[in-house]
Amino acid sequence: MALRGFFNAFADVWMHEGVRTPMVDYCGALGHISPTDLGIKAARAALLRAGIAPSEIGSVITGNMAPGDFDQFFLPRHISLYAGVPQEVPAIMAQRICGTGFELFRQAGEQIEAGVCQAALVVGTESMTRNPIAAFDHRTGFKLGAPVGFKDYMWEALKDPAAGINMIQTAENLARKYGISREDVDQFASDSFAKAVAAQQAGFHAGEIVPVVTETFELEGYKPRGIKLQGKVAEVSTDTHPRISPVEVLAKLKPVYEGGVQTGGNSSALVDAAAACVVTSGVYAKANHKKPMARVVAAAAVGVPPEIMGIGPAPAIRLLLERTGLRLSDIDRFEINEAGCTDPGRGSRTRPGHGQAQRQRRRDRPGPPPGLHRRAPDHHPGAGTAALGAALRHLQCLRGRWAGHRPPD
Repeated sequence: MALRGFFNAFADVWMHEGVRTPMVDYCGALGHISPTDLGIKAARAALLRAGIAPSEIGSVITGNMAPGDFDQFFLPRHISLYAGVPQEVPAIMAQRICGTGFELFRQAGEQIEAGVCQAALVVGTESMTRNPIAAFDHRTGFKLGAPVGFKDYMWEALKDPAAGINMIQTAENLARKYGISREDVDQFASDSFAKAVAAQQAGFHAGEIVPVVTETFELEGYKPRGIKLQGKVAEVSTDTHPRISPVEVLAKLKPVYEGGVQTGGNSSALVDAAAACVVTSGVYAKANHKKPMARVVAAAAVGVPPEIMGIGPAPAIRLLLERTGLRLSDIDRFEINEAGCTDPGRGSRTRPGHGQAQRQRRRDRPGPPPGLHRRAPDHHPGAGTAALGAALRHLQCLRGRWAGHRPPD
C-alpha cells in the first residue's frame, strides 16, 4: 500500500544562500533579545547575502513556536516590514513543532509553483530563554486558597496529553523499540560534538553565521526596533554549545529516567537563534542573473503515533524516495533536526544496514568534517533553515548531488 502523507514535487524552486545568527545557549548572550528582532537580523542578512532587494519579495513565511514577548502576534509582520519588504506583501507564521523551519520551505515552494510569488523570504526564529512562565486559568482573578496555575511554558509544552507522556519519554520508547542502547547514544553524541568542534576550528560555519551586534532597525513612519547586547559584549559570532564530550564523561551522567538512555549530555541543547533564506523560481533567478545554491526538488511529511513521535523522519524519507524515484544510496547528506538522543539512531535502525552504509560512504568522501549534526549545536524548532543551509554547504564540499532534511513530526 502506498504511504500516506504530504508530498510536494517542485519543478522550478530554488534556494539561495541563507544565513543564521549564532546558536547561543539558553540564558546566554542572546537570551534577552526578542525572537522578532533575531528574525529581523537574519532576514536582513539573508537578503543582503542573496543580493535580492526587499522590494522583490512577494511573500514572507516565518516560523516560531513559543511566544518570546507580548508582540508575538505581530512577529511575521514586523520581521517583514523591518526587513524592508513592501507593506502590501503578506506575511504568515507556520508551526510544525520541530519541523517548523523545514515547513517554511515547503510552503514557499507551493506558493512559487502556484504563481503566488516569484521570490519568498523564509525566516525561522526562536528564543528558548524567553519561553514564558504562564497561566491560562486566572482571567477571572484568584480565589482565596485556590491553586495558582503559573507553570514553565517550555517544560509543560513537552507533555503530550493525548499520549500521556512527554517528549523525553517518546525517545525512551524508541530506544526500547529499536534496541538503541545508552552506549549507542553516548557514542553518537560524543562523535557529533567532536565533529562540530572540528568544523568550528576549520571555519566551516563562518560562511553561514551573521554576527549579532548592537544595532537599530529603522522603519520610516514607525517606531524603531533593535538589538542591544548586554554588559561589555560587543559581538556574538560563534555557536556556544559545541564542546569536546568524551564518551567516558557522558557515561557518568545520570539518565532522566531510571534505566533510560537519555541524559543532559547526549541530547540537544536549548538555544536562542534565528535563520533565514530567500527562495525563488528559476525563471526569476535567471532573469535577474542570480546563482542559487540548489533546487528544492520535493518535500514530504508523514504523521506517526504520538508515543514515538521521533520516528517521523523514517516514513517521511520513505515517502519522499518512493514518490521521487530516488534511492537511499543516492542521498549524499542527511540533516535531522532532533531533540531526543535516540532520534538520529532510529532512522537507520528502521532500514537494516542503512546507517552503516551511509557512514562508510561519508568516510570515503573528501571534504571538511561533517560537523553540523543537530545534537551538537542545538535543537532549534524554528531554524530548520540552518540545517538545510548546512546540508547544501556539505554537498558542495563533498561534491555530492542530493541532500535531505526531515525533523520529527
